[in-house]
Amino acid sequence: MTGDEAPRVDVRRGEPTADELAAVVAVVTEAYQREADEAIAEPEPRPSAWQVSARALRPLLRRDIGWGRFGG
Repeated sequence: MTGDEAPRVDVRRGEPTADELAAVVAVVTEAYQREADEAIAEPEPRPSAWQVSARALRPLLRRDIGWGRFGG
């Protein structure tokens, strides 16, 4: 919603007065603004616990040396 649009309120039951509707809109707007102000994204994502605790890959097998004691 842009600043030019008026908020839309659908009344499902009862007949609220204009003052009651204004109060509801004020409370909801304040709650929304407070939540938006507190919602701050982290500048850089932190590594997950899995990434921190994971070991590096093992080195590649050297194919130039034999498998057994007397190889190669």
